[in-house]
Amino acid sequence: MRVIINIDVPNLADGIEFYTQALGLTHTRTLDDDVAELEGVSSTVYLLQKSAGSPASRESGLKRSYARHWTPVHLDFVVDDIDSAKEKALKAGAKCESECVEWMGSRCITFSDPFGHGFCLIEFSGHNYSNTE
Repeated sequence: MRVIINIDVPNLADGIEFYTQALGLTHTRTLDDDVAELEGVSSTVYLLQKSAGSPASRESGLKRSYARHWTPVHLDFVVDDIDSAKEKALKAGAKCESECVEWMGSRCITFSDPFGHGFCLIEFSGHNYSNTE
């Protein structure tokens, strides 16, 4: 099984600029003028151009909003150097939402992208979370 990640953005060019600059992803191709494929992490990322106010789903009746929002699902990007990754994300337009938290062999900082999506940068001292420091 493979996981792909879809991220709604109100403007495709702005989304491509943020995710390539903030996280070093590579824009590999554009599909139908409103979908951008990005590579450079363990899953393929697709940016989907969806205008603010468009229906979020047929069933919910909710409209898309790009103000800061919360969802129970978010992305964590594992980085080798959290301090330099933080500076790169901020320079690209991310908003830092927490101090660096250390937990079970990891260091984590919470952000939001310019489109309201939350994400974290995580640096592990080993391969993943551990009980040893």
